[in-house]
Amino acid sequence: MHSQVIAAIATPPGRGALAAIRVSGSGAFEVVARVAAPWPLPARQARLCELTDPDSGELLDRGIVLCFPAPRSYTGEDVVELTVHGGVAVSTAVLAALVHAGAREALPGEFTRRAVLNGKMDLVQAEAVGDLIDARTGAARQVALTQVDGGLSRRIASLRDDLIQLEALIAYDVDFPEEDDGPVSRERVVQAAGSVLARLDALLATSQTGNLVRDGAVTVIAGAPNAGKSSLFNALLGEQRAIVTDIAGTTRDAVDVLLDSRPLPLRLVDTAGLRESQDLVERLGIEVSQRWLSAAHVVLACGDTEESAAATAATLRSLTNAPVIPVRTKADAENGGRSAAAADDAAGYDAGSSGAGTPLAVSAHTGHALGTLVKRIQEVLARGHAATALEQRAPIVTRARQRRAIEEARDELQQFIDAWVQDVLPAPVAAVHTRAAITALETLIGGVDVEEVLGRVFGEFCVGK
Repeated sequence: MHSQVIAAIATPPGRGALAAIRVSGSGAFEVVARVAAPWPLPARQARLCELTDPDSGELLDRGIVLCFPAPRSYTGEDVVELTVHGGVAVSTAVLAALVHAGAREALPGEFTRRAVLNGKMDLVQAEAVGDLIDARTGAARQVALTQVDGGLSRRIASLRDDLIQLEALIAYDVDFPEEDDGPVSRERVVQAAGSVLARLDALLATSQTGNLVRDGAVTVIAGAPNAGKSSLFNALLGEQRAIVTDIAGTTRDAVDVLLDSRPLPLRLVDTAGLRESQDLVERLGIEVSQRWLSAAHVVLACGDTEESAAATAATLRSLTNAPVIPVRTKADAENGGRSAAAADDAAGYDAGSSGAGTPLAVSAHTGHALGTLVKRIQEVLARGHAATALEQRAPIVTRARQRRAIEEARDELQQFIDAWVQDVLPAPVAAVHTRAAITALETLIGGVDVEEVLGRVFGEFCVGK
């Protein structure tokens, strides 16, 4: 199946100026030669070609054709990329002609899968390609580009090499105990294993940041009814996404939207006003708000006065473990409210480790201090999460599969250390754990060919990539 010529439309369906069609395989040039003229074409030089049906000779379109001979191509095979006019009819007709000429339609992710099988990238880099396609924020794009470049792969490969060195150290002690260097001390083995264990723990710690990059830091906007929550929500987003009225209890359910912020994207959640209510629907909305509070990474405690914002913050701290930032909304509606907000900025704002402090005055109406509020949210998040890893472009674990493999390697190594320190197992038996840790990392980067793993990874890809 991997030797067949595959073809797919690589651009989204629908109306558009252009559409891209990709062809890959050892016979890709022969297939395209039956459709495109003139042929052959020079490598990596765009040429305008007539694209015709191989059976009837009907002209389908005139498009740009590019040839990439193996192995210098995305998949490592002969690859042809055709750019035709957009829309459904043209691209579908050209793809059908290529299939009639001998290609078959590609499966989801099959181009990238071939790139992995042909050694053009490893499995972690392939996952990063998928992450790059799915990226909804600048942070997600940045992390995916770092992974595509091999940052995480190199980190994992380095850990694997250190584990192999540890395995060699144990083997030397077992096989050559009487050599000139003498037996390897148990302390030396423990020190080497402990160093790798610490690095595995450090890499695992980045998985939380990876989750935040993908899904956004849950930022709950909470407070009493009519506290300006929905107005603040809309102002931060720059568009009307929540209903804003003077009627208490208008927001009956939580509304959440991803905000592309740096360094961490924010998942803003507008919640129902917290109060005692006899209305069944409103009570259900309040219950939803409380669930969001339990899952929050940071909470904005809204009040229309400094006193109400501080009181709301005190109440919310009993409902969530997340840092709470008190926010005085509607600052523009107060006498001197705008000057008070400016004074807050001039005097600075120390939220402390929990986000407590003098309420920050903002105005959803004028937009005053909204940028300062976002900055404060990022400062609070940075205290509890490895946002610096994003700024330093450090490798970050972004997928559950990656986390599970690293956890497996870490657990196997810990079991080896425990057995070695306690001297409860012969060295060759204890070393089985180091080999299992190495295998876990090799499976992660694709050093061990596991068809089931490949199927799961590339089954999530779009067709044509």
